[in-house]
Amino acid sequence: MGRKVTVATCALNQWALDFEGNLQRILKSIEIAKHRGARYRLGPELEICGYGCWDHYHESDTLLHSLQVLAALLESPVTQDIICDVGMPVMHRNVRYNCRVIFLNRRILLIRPKMALANEGNYRELRWFTPWSRSRQTEEYFLPRMIQELTKQETVPFGDAVLTTLDTCIGSEVCEELWTPRSPHVDMGLDGVEIFTNASGSHHVLRKAHARVDLVTMATTKNGGIYLLANQKGCDGDRLYYDGCAMIAMNGSIFAQGSQFSLDDVEVLTATLDLEDVRSYRAEISSRNLEASKVSPYPRVKVDFALSCHEDLLEPLSEPVEWKYHSPAEEISLGPACWLWDFLRRSQQAGFLLPLSGGVDSAATACLVYSMCRQVCEAVKDGNREVLADVRTIVDQPSYTPQDPRELCGRILTTCYMAGENSSRETCDRAKELAQQVGSLLGYLTKYDCSSADINPIGGISKTDLKDFVQFCMESFQLPALQSILVAPPTAELEPLASGQVSQTDEEDMGMTYAELSVYGRLRKLAKTGPYGMFCKLLVMWKDVCTPRQVADKVKRFFSKYSINRHKMTTLTPAYHAESYSPDDNRFDLRPFLYNTRWPWQFRCIDKQVLQLERRQQDLEGVD
Repeated sequence: MGRKVTVATCALNQWALDFEGNLQRILKSIEIAKHRGARYRLGPELEICGYGCWDHYHESDTLLHSLQVLAALLESPVTQDIICDVGMPVMHRNVRYNCRVIFLNRRILLIRPKMALANEGNYRELRWFTPWSRSRQTEEYFLPRMIQELTKQETVPFGDAVLTTLDTCIGSEVCEELWTPRSPHVDMGLDGVEIFTNASGSHHVLRKAHARVDLVTMATTKNGGIYLLANQKGCDGDRLYYDGCAMIAMNGSIFAQGSQFSLDDVEVLTATLDLEDVRSYRAEISSRNLEASKVSPYPRVKVDFALSCHEDLLEPLSEPVEWKYHSPAEEISLGPACWLWDFLRRSQQAGFLLPLSGGVDSAATACLVYSMCRQVCEAVKDGNREVLADVRTIVDQPSYTPQDPRELCGRILTTCYMAGENSSRETCDRAKELAQQVGSLLGYLTKYDCSSADINPIGGISKTDLKDFVQFCMESFQLPALQSILVAPPTAELEPLASGQVSQTDEEDMGMTYAELSVYGRLRKLAKTGPYGMFCKLLVMWKDVCTPRQVADKVKRFFSKYSINRHKMTTLTPAYHAESYSPDDNRFDLRPFLYNTRWPWQFRCIDKQVLQLERRQQDLEGVD
């Protein structure tokens, strides 16, 4: 009797509204999965239309074209004899839902709407979709005529249900549902679901991969089971980079790890696992089994199909693997570089123009383009024909094959030094030296200067992480010119030189160091503190280096500068989103740009607290 199952998940570089390209990538992933023996294939969230359609979800065209792609999938011979789980928007009774459509051999088995919508940070799913709130309930969904003609079905189940095959039980989660306090996989597992699937549209944030892996492994550690996670990858037309990390886990261990950053448009993971390992693992957890005896059952959709084969005794099983993480500096070198590649090839431009200032920011941007060129050369060397075709189109040479990153960088990166009357020889020399070595071609910016570019690969990265990245590039890419850039004081060179030397630095102008600025930014954005809340936190954080009055002065200076300059955020170039610290206004950090810059009430609360602390200190000194 068969008990070994081969399952597939994937990471696809889908593009918003690119229905033709999205269809081809989905078909290719299914073809690869079948070739590897899989009988279940899971794809990313909203893969048919691309996750980042945003307000295009309101358009009937998006629904129509998604149905047309679904029809093409249903009638394709590639999708036969494998359960296909695809993502698309579906309108049910005039309400739009973010759905999984699961089908087999031209018949739709279940439409499973998302129950917990992501609606924080960069996510706005409640703007376009409604969550399905009827737990463990289904309704009849009347199929559009174009689908009825193919499936010969009039209605299919729509709602919160699980699939029962001849050999196992499968339940779906969708992205955010894994991150909620009461994830569906808990009750599904207690009700006998052995294979959990999660289709995600999860974007890159520095250090986020750890959280993903922990959530998946913990889900199967407590409850047992097999867990498949699919994700989108690449830039689908916005500031976000979806960073793959597809995975397959069982009973708390990882059995297949997908790449976090790569130029491959289609990546498929498969694993062959023994269902009896799930059953024996669960048998030993008595507390789980007691809970399982009380759980409310899920509606089950019966499927006359098996994921296993009768004769599988000699079928080799997958082995556990240790997840390999990138350091934050490596993440910066790879994520924004892949984002730049997608932007370059999909915009059909010939390259990038970058003014080098001799400072860290422009140097880091040059390093990212150089890192992109390294990845392109590696992908071509590894036989990626899509990347080769794209790079030939970009350089407009049909027979060109890139081999040296520096040579390729010289073709697609043009650098210049835009000097002013206050520019120093030192910054010019630093810019020139870096340009030669790579091969060319914050909270401090001048409006319509740094903000006048088309794209910004470093705008969402803190100065601290950015310097670590530049240090990484200097050592890993052999770019010694970066050493002098790293040690040079940051300056915008807006004031006249003094005896030929720089007379102005950014930190002197701002009245705060970049290290302090990173602390302020994280407290303001991540800890969600206003002036008084930040003052209270910094009192403790800086108690050994600052008096309460000094902390108060620093906080008031920051919020005064922040509110005076907030208008600059409205013209920011769209920046790669690297972490929640990002100040990208009108897209991620939604705040006003006209403030009362004196903050009278807030600052008065701070001053009152300072006086109380100083009096208390004086009383203590008097007692001594």
